[in-house]
Amino acid sequence: MSAVTSVGSPDTARTFSLRSLTRHRSLGKLLLLAVAAAVLVPLAHAQWSSGSWPGALTVDVSEPLGTASDWIIDNRDSHPLFLYFFGHISNAIVLSVRAVYLVLLALGWAGVTAVAGLVAWRVAGLRLALTSAASMALCGVLGMWVPTMQTLAVMVVAVLSSVVLGGVLGLAAGLSDRTYRALRPVLDTMQVLPAFAYLLPVALVFGIGVPAAVLATVVYAAPPMTRLTALGLRGADGGVMEAVASLGATGRQRLLTARLPLARKELLLGVNQTIMMALSMAVIASMIGAGGLGDRVYQALSSVDVGAALAAGIPIVLLAVVLDRVTGAAGEKLGAEPTGPAALRGPRGWGLAAVAAAAVAVTGRLTGALSWPESWTFAIAEPVNTAKDWMVDHLYTGVPVVGGTADWAAHFTRWVLDPVRSGLLGLPWWGVLLIVAALAWVIGTWQTALTAVASMAAIGVLGVWKPSMDTLSQVLAAVAVTLVLGFLIGIAAARSPRLERMLRPVLDVFQTMPQFVYLIPVVALFAVGRAPAVAAAVVYALPAVVRITTQGLRQVDPAALESSRSMGATTVQQLRQVQLPLARSALLLAVNQGVVLVLAVVIIGGLVGGGALGYDVVAGLARGELATGLVAGAAIVCLGLVLDRVTQPTTRRERKES
Repeated sequence: MSAVTSVGSPDTARTFSLRSLTRHRSLGKLLLLAVAAAVLVPLAHAQWSSGSWPGALTVDVSEPLGTASDWIIDNRDSHPLFLYFFGHISNAIVLSVRAVYLVLLALGWAGVTAVAGLVAWRVAGLRLALTSAASMALCGVLGMWVPTMQTLAVMVVAVLSSVVLGGVLGLAAGLSDRTYRALRPVLDTMQVLPAFAYLLPVALVFGIGVPAAVLATVVYAAPPMTRLTALGLRGADGGVMEAVASLGATGRQRLLTARLPLARKELLLGVNQTIMMALSMAVIASMIGAGGLGDRVYQALSSVDVGAALAAGIPIVLLAVVLDRVTGAAGEKLGAEPTGPAALRGPRGWGLAAVAAAAVAVTGRLTGALSWPESWTFAIAEPVNTAKDWMVDHLYTGVPVVGGTADWAAHFTRWVLDPVRSGLLGLPWWGVLLIVAALAWVIGTWQTALTAVASMAAIGVLGVWKPSMDTLSQVLAAVAVTLVLGFLIGIAAARSPRLERMLRPVLDVFQTMPQFVYLIPVVALFAVGRAPAVAAAVVYALPAVVRITTQGLRQVDPAALESSRSMGATTVQQLRQVQLPLARSALLLAVNQGVVLVLAVVIIGGLVGGGALGYDVVAGLARGELATGLVAGAAIVCLGLVLDRVTQPTTRRERKES
């Protein structure tokens, strides 16, 4: 069976030859690193024997940031910049959200439900139309109709603003290499920087309220639209563009008639991702005045009310799932042959849908059916809280043989979190930098190693070395658990289509449910501390790892698998010697997404005893301390860059070699 890896398609053989080349280069780098360590470690130990980050190498940014914060507060109501620029932006947002909300109220529950169903019908057919209408109705059944409309009004304005801003920036990046290079680090920072970190500056400038919430959502949701727009425009078919240019088309004509039509699927995917990102901000934005469902979830967190949080969290999930399915179906439909009766195709079908929706809305107004009937609601808070209490009573402690969740949390903290944190804090700062440099250089290039070392050193310069090592210990533990579970579940799902179908709705719920919702039962079961913070991060990051792993394994070349079977390979041998090596790029992407998503929950973990950088960001927001929040947020960005550089450069280098 040793020859299995040498057969298959040419791409398979080429992949394994690249792996062999990479292995030899890595061995050479390890020898150089061993020599360098033998020289540098004694010198560094002689110069900085204590190992703690030298105070002379830190920069105190609290004073200038504090001064900037005080100036904003003192001049927010009088300076022309705020009165005639930021003030107009704030008023425009308020008027837009209010207009959308009034339209939703005027349509009534019947009209909104009809619009949701008819749009889904026109885009994807009857099945999704019924699902969309039922989802909107369920929001009313849960007693959350008015908060759902409030959230929907904010999301409509935020998503439209994100799409416009992201489209404009993506257009500039897609047409200009210089703009693309300039925007890449900005977009990287915006996506890695925790949302809490920029809630504070936005709230400082615009105050607590809807404008600050909308703008914070736009900052968070616009990068995917920008990236995918640029990707679509830059990836336009060269032959088509050359043909259009040969016909004498101007630059504007080439853009409107060729580039944008060729990039329409990427554009629609950007809209889809923007919607999902905006909805994921619903709860976080409620902390600075977004209201709606997010505010209900946040208030439930304050009182540890699992039932109330779930009742408000389910509508967010329903909105996310419906919008995801509708935009996804629209993307698949682009370029396909129209189906259905000829009378319902094109503008005529949309006109018919608009007339039907208007008729339902008018009928609802005439019958007085504007707000959801109180008698049609069902309160799930009490039964959910009863179930939660039962779980706490029976699972928290005293479970025979396996012990309770409190015991698991204590053991995980004692045997995993504490040793990892002690090990990181026990290492001298220069030792951590050397380890980061070695890892980044072995699997990447000297440029990636330099970036990783500079990012790690920036943490010490900012004066947050110790809390950053604490946060890093939690991230490493959460990522390790996430990857083990995610790879195992993903492998099982890839081998069993039935299991994949069963997992899909579960993964949808976990991926779209606000982190705050499942943070509450996690705290109830594991108590307050670092363990529940890690558990929440695992739950949030696991679906993405499972999905990417499953997709990567399913896309492995069937010829390679068939060749291994013909040579008598067992299932385990096929997985270990063929599928996993050929799906390495997907597995690396799964690692990357696991790291990013775990870092995203680090902040929320600070609310339940995670401490470290997460607590600093939350405390900075709560106390209005700009320096505390931004410095901790910047440190998290640096950690994200370090972990990205030590897990991802292999793929980029192999593409260059190919």
